[in-house]
Amino acid sequence: MPMNGTPQDALEQRRRYVTAFNSTMVKIWREQISLLGAVRTGALYRSTIGVSMTADGKFIDIKLSQAFNTYGLFVDYGTGRNTYRGNGGDIGRDNPRVRKRWFSRKYYASVMNLQEFYADSVGREFCLAVSNALNPDVMRRSVTL
Repeated sequence: MPMNGTPQDALEQRRRYVTAFNSTMVKIWREQISLLGAVRTGALYRSTIGVSMTADGKFIDIKLSQAFNTYGLFVDYGTGRNTYRGNGGDIGRDNPRVRKRWFSRKYYASVMNLQEFYADSVGREFCLAVSNALNPDVMRRSVTL
């Protein structure tokens, strides 16, 4: 957003970005599940959904929810029934399970992108507010009744 944009422009840009986040995450996850061959029954693939999004009026305080079957984490970590809790990695035989990182890598990168976007967007809006506060013409208009 250019520095001469309005706070409404910044708000609209944040609204669009956040609205697209959940659906984009689901698309990325499904793509990764397919590419890594983590589809056996299709249950994990079908279970990935964007559950909800809530935001305050300025889209600064947001809550995003996604969901998928819990066993998807075990697929991501490469563990399962043949690996007991607390095992250091040696199960006495070859582990046929292979780590298929469909979730963790992409999710972390996407959350970092969201964080950078918000830092930039809110930072620019703050700079615009400070810039307007230091502008004598804007100050005169805000004081004049």
